[in-house]
Amino acid sequence: MKDGVTLQRIQLLHPKLRQEVDKIYTEITTALTGRAICRFAYTLRTFKEQDELYAKGRTTAGAKVTNAKGGQSYHNYGLAIDIVLIVDGKIASWDTKADYDKDGKSEWQEIVSIFKKYGWDWGGEWKFVDAPHFQKSFGKSIQELQALHTAKKVDSAGYVLI
Repeated sequence: MKDGVTLQRIQLLHPKLRQEVDKIYTEITTALTGRAICRFAYTLRTFKEQDELYAKGRTTAGAKVTNAKGGQSYHNYGLAIDIVLIVDGKIASWDTKADYDKDGKSEWQEIVSIFKKYGWDWGGEWKFVDAPHFQKSFGKSIQELQALHTAKKVDSAGYVLI
């Protein structure tokens, strides 16, 4: 089943990724046949939204959520996706081992396999583990993306030209 929230969030991604991510999401919805659906919790995040998240646990109440300030996350360029499983239509889950459709493979690993098939990096394999996070950088570092943004090498919607 396709999630309307996720479909809207796909449209916020960098234009170079939208068609590919639509295919990825179709494959995910076909693979998950049980009680869980995949929702894209975050795609594009503005620099301001990133700074607000960075402030949590530092200058505002709450636990630290991110180590990236505005401009230092692939989300800020529409090149990253964070996922969550919605179980039984209401429960958010980040359980990477649950097999809700009883097909012998966890939903999370099914999703990871699909993203990796398309060449995406998965945060679950990093030294600083970020299991909900997937990104596709097109070979660009954060510094290169920041430089393009600063130089105003962006399209009419503000996405960096890559």
